[in-house]
Amino acid sequence: MSQIKVGVIGCGYWGPNLIRNFVEIPTSDVLAVADLREERLSHIKTRYPQVTVTEDYRDLFTLGLDAVVVATPPATHFPLARDCLRHGLHVLVEKPFTLVSRHAEELIELAEARGLILMAGHTFEYNPAVRALKRIVDSGELGQIYYIDAVRVNLGLFQPDLNVLWDLASHDVSILLYILSRAPIAVSAQGMACVFDGIHDIVYLNLVFPGDVLAHLHASWLDPCKVRRVTVVGSKKMVVYDDVSRDAKIVVYDKGIDKVNITDSLGEFESFGEFQLRVRAGDMYVPEIDFVEPLKVECAHFIDCIVNGKKPLTDGEEGYGVVKILEGAQTSLEKGGAPVEIPW
Repeated sequence: MSQIKVGVIGCGYWGPNLIRNFVEIPTSDVLAVADLREERLSHIKTRYPQVTVTEDYRDLFTLGLDAVVVATPPATHFPLARDCLRHGLHVLVEKPFTLVSRHAEELIELAEARGLILMAGHTFEYNPAVRALKRIVDSGELGQIYYIDAVRVNLGLFQPDLNVLWDLASHDVSILLYILSRAPIAVSAQGMACVFDGIHDIVYLNLVFPGDVLAHLHASWLDPCKVRRVTVVGSKKMVVYDDVSRDAKIVVYDKGIDKVNITDSLGEFESFGEFQLRVRAGDMYVPEIDFVEPLKVECAHFIDCIVNGKKPLTDGEEGYGVVKILEGAQTSLEKGGAPVEIPW
């Protein structure tokens, strides 16, 4: 196929960005956009006169499309994606993939049975800085990973039907799964609903990974500053990924704490008096990163997977994994922070 014919369902906050990127990809052709709001469709029609617009997404099934992108409110992701798969269309679903893990499993089974590409829109895994972070972790340069601290906070952008756990924290959960290449075994979460009853706008999340790696996530819609930062602390070095920074999105620090044996060279101590701690503060460096818009990379990857029959980096299984973790965190929230094991 010379071009993949694409339809987009949902053109609210994120949909126009998806439409723009698919329009700009030479191997894709955006034929139609569906949304319930006439004013949003008028906006799209003004910018892209060649695109068919409709208020009924089912009209897309009559246009000979190859693939559909679902960028609608999260509660609609599952039924819309299922309907598209049943009509033989490849599907990209924005995050969160679904709101229930068994729904994610159903989508995966349906896509596999029909030989279709199913992809989760975990955009940060297509971010060149996050990919650089993974390379650093995988290289062993940091040594043994001790813990990871992630902060994703800002003021505003409240979601009326989704709490901050599913909205913001889902990004960092996907980043953790990506850079660690392993899934957590337990989760606990605490938070508050400060503005709207029943909708948590601040969450603190703890994840325990195999290998005694601890991760702490802080997500909030009630912070005066916009922060998007992930810190990875290892036994040899530390690294900070700051998505807000323009010039230093990744900084590697040759810093740490070394045990210095003052009695022998075996490195085994029975009491505090047999060793002392030495703070190591070496050089820091900023890796060069060729930045490309992550969403552009994600959209091109989706098209490439369809054309060449490749498995997506953020396939349905990963979408399922993130939902499974968020489900456990939601249960912990409702139980006042009690730890929840995550069965895989």
